[in-house]
Amino acid sequence: MRAGLAVLALADSRFPGGGHVHSGGVEEAAARGLITGIGDLREFLYGRLHGAGALQAAFAAAAAHAASRGVRSGHWRELDVELDARTPSPAQREASRAQGRGMIRAGKAAWPSPVLTELVAATPRPHHPIVLGALAAIAGAGPLEAALAAGYLAVSGPSSAGVRLLGLDPFAANAVVTELADDLDRIAAEAAAVAGLDPAELPAPGAPALDLLAEAHDRHHREEVRLFAS
Repeated sequence: MRAGLAVLALADSRFPGGGHVHSGGVEEAAARGLITGIGDLREFLYGRLHGAGALQAAFAAAAAHAASRGVRSGHWRELDVELDARTPSPAQREASRAQGRGMIRAGKAAWPSPVLTELVAATPRPHHPIVLGALAAIAGAGPLEAALAAGYLAVSGPSSAGVRLLGLDPFAANAVVTELADDLDRIAAEAAAVAGLDPAELPAPGAPALDLLAEAHDRHHREEVRLFAS
């Protein structure tokens, strides 16, 4: 039960990790007219789950596996470097590290552990999925639960952003997220199955459209006021 509560807390939008200021590309997509209604949001979230969500799930699972086995600091650096290599957009990398920093601060208060100290010593600004996986393991959860939380966060935040930006029906937006349950289960299971691999051998699903949206949003964010940081 303790581990289950921890995973629920990590996936909760009220967890003070800073995720509420990131739209996962929805703000830029909406500004370009690519998302105008629930149907567009459904397609966007499906693609995001199978691209960025699958990548985040894989590295969250790997981090949970590593944390539960007390790996050396070099392994944390390898995980961070490999996720960096799989995130070609500088704006995406910065957003992930910003959320990782916020989650580290919240995690230290909720689940203080020398694992977090070692992680930050190895890589001062770790990526969000790596922090998420480490925290899940510290709280007693396994790679599968960490992957589920990461995959869920990859679509729940953008779904909420769609409601805030476009005034979409929140009931319909939530229903779209629940429609992805089977896909999320499969992605999490696949992530858990490879959690013990060498970091360089972890999956590398790509999402070029999200990378382009992130770079465009970053440029526009410097030129005009935007609601979300990414």
